[in-house]
Amino acid sequence: MRYAFAVTPKNYLLFGCHFVNFGAQVTQGYRYVNYHHLGGKQIEAEAKKAMAQAEGKASELMSDAKSGMRTAEAKMKEGADKITGR
Repeated sequence: MRYAFAVTPKNYLLFGCHFVNFGAQVTQGYRYVNYHHLGGKQIEAEAKKAMAQAEGKASELMSDAKSGMRTAEAKMKEGADKITGR
């Protein structure tokens, strides 16, 4: 960034580009340190484990709902058969 002000005339556009690039690099550096050294991997692993548990529970609930629907359909059919005299 110093070069942008060292030249004549001062190059404010070049300074701005360097400043934005510096900010992007600092952000990426923070993300790297956070993931590899501050526990980001463990948090991701725990989130994946929780997601798998939630999917299993959802699957279980879905099968229970399907079973309940089949039971209700059978009772409805039985009731309809009684009404029609079959």
